[in-house]
Amino acid sequence: MDRRAVYGPRDGTVLSQQSQHRSDKILDGDIDEVLQAKRADGKFWRNLREQDLPIRVQQILHPIGFYGVYRCGRIQYDCHLITALVERWRSETHTFHFRVGEATITLQDVQVIWGLPIDGEPVSGTDLERTSVQWQEYCMQYIGFAPEEGALKGSRLQVKAIIEHISHVHITPDTPHLTVVQYARVVALLLLGGTMCPDSSGNLVSLLYLAKLEDIVAARNYSWGSAVLAFLYRELCNASEKGKAAIGGALQLVQIWAWSRIIPLCPELGAPRVHIGQHQIDNNRVLPGAPYGAMWNCEHTFTRTVRTTVRVIRDILDEMQHDQFIWQPYDMESNVIMAYAGDFKPQLWRSICPLIFYAIVEMHHPERVLRQFGMMQSIPDQPDTRDMSLHRITRSNRTGTDWVLQHILYITRWQRRYDTVIQRQPISNRRDTDRGYWEWYNNITRHFVSSSTDRRVESGYQPGDAPMLQIVTQQVNTLQTLFQSKPVDVEGYRQLVAQLEHEVQIIAEAIKHQPQQTATPSDSAPTTSHRQRRSSSQMSIGSVERGDIGVDIAGPSTAIRLKITTCLNRLRITMCLNRHKMIGFNPLHTCQAMQKLILHM
Repeated sequence: MDRRAVYGPRDGTVLSQQSQHRSDKILDGDIDEVLQAKRADGKFWRNLREQDLPIRVQQILHPIGFYGVYRCGRIQYDCHLITALVERWRSETHTFHFRVGEATITLQDVQVIWGLPIDGEPVSGTDLERTSVQWQEYCMQYIGFAPEEGALKGSRLQVKAIIEHISHVHITPDTPHLTVVQYARVVALLLLGGTMCPDSSGNLVSLLYLAKLEDIVAARNYSWGSAVLAFLYRELCNASEKGKAAIGGALQLVQIWAWSRIIPLCPELGAPRVHIGQHQIDNNRVLPGAPYGAMWNCEHTFTRTVRTTVRVIRDILDEMQHDQFIWQPYDMESNVIMAYAGDFKPQLWRSICPLIFYAIVEMHHPERVLRQFGMMQSIPDQPDTRDMSLHRITRSNRTGTDWVLQHILYITRWQRRYDTVIQRQPISNRRDTDRGYWEWYNNITRHFVSSSTDRRVESGYQPGDAPMLQIVTQQVNTLQTLFQSKPVDVEGYRQLVAQLEHEVQIIAEAIKHQPQQTATPSDSAPTTSHRQRRSSSQMSIGSVERGDIGVDIAGPSTAIRLKITTCLNRLRITMCLNRHKMIGFNPLHTCQAMQKLILHM
């Protein structure tokens, strides 16, 4: 079977790196590999549970822009969900490729979910080279303690050493301002290196970030949101490659983004784990309430949606329908979001611009996801191969590099970011796109990630035949369109019928290796309950909704397969008779009958 013909991309000019993408490994049988999601903030948040962050420190974090991240708290990662999303992330476009089109995490999401500032100077500078002694002196000056030499790993510092320090510092109304500022720098460093931009180590933070916090007042002038997004894009791109086992970056942001938009994966929200309202400074002053992301830091239940294995989530994404993806999930007039609206930069959300964070430069492509801004989606330009080469530039062995000079062309483009704001016609229907968009997208995208025919496993969750059934449905829809058009192209019909027969044969071969009733998951594999497999937002194939959300693996019965074959034979007879201008069966009725059979498998 030609993988490109079924799974895509049929045209490899956009997703040119498919052969190196981790989704290719799934078809080879690596269907249970789950990425390790790394972060370095666990001890920090546990320490905060024992003693709240002093209000004087919060007052410093607020103008910098890190206050909202602190207020959102820590959410446990769902590594299976993150893995399934990474399997659909494409480094060529910096977007997730779903059945409903391209979607991505934009500057809007960073600002709304965490309240991070996105306008300002890029976070860049010189990768300074220092000895351990020099780093100890530097830490003493700016964060109030000199770590032991064993806690330093080059320019990175163990989180454990930082937590041990702040656990012995107690901020009171009488604490000197210098000590409060040093404490605030420590918290900002932990938030930046542990929550927003954690690397794959899981226990180290880069002291390079501290350079932008030396002047605590000037720190508010940086575009922290674009830096965090640049780091996240790079981690998603790296993790999407074959052979990668771990991923860092702002994965909490990814998870909230997915919960907010993908209805079958959205948990029901229960009792909050963090305080949402304002923080009182004194009788006359308050700090704003928590941003949008905090509402997801609560008790979660999954009685109507699915949470468990990557295979289940992968199938759900394979079968996702247009009404199951929310393009604009934010209520921009709600009190929660309006509390941060004064700092919002809606134009910048739609800017085609570079995202910069020292060595990292990644492109922001809102023109590929215009429906996220309520605009008509058009066919975007071809990805620039020069942007792909940026992935090879890292900080490794580059001490002493001035990244401002290294990336001066991209920094210049960032300074002109308001000149590249995309504007298109507003839409009222989420499916509204320019003429030809869907034909183009279906040709260049990866349609399915789940492997339904190449390999079956002996136990655990068994992926269904949705990809093959969907291919058949698409071919039937194409036939219907052609039958309704004139003049009749009999030869074109014959080619499509041959394609249909091929796809049905693939289904038949797959069914030989599985039972003819709905399978139940094995006790040896984690899975969901029957109730968790049901959803008020049901999955569907074609235009008829199905009750299961991607976990019914029962294949077509022998009787139905025979009926499909009969329909195909009737269709061939029809074409033959029509070619000789004889009366035959109505081909449109035949196609409609086939469609009904497929939809009820």
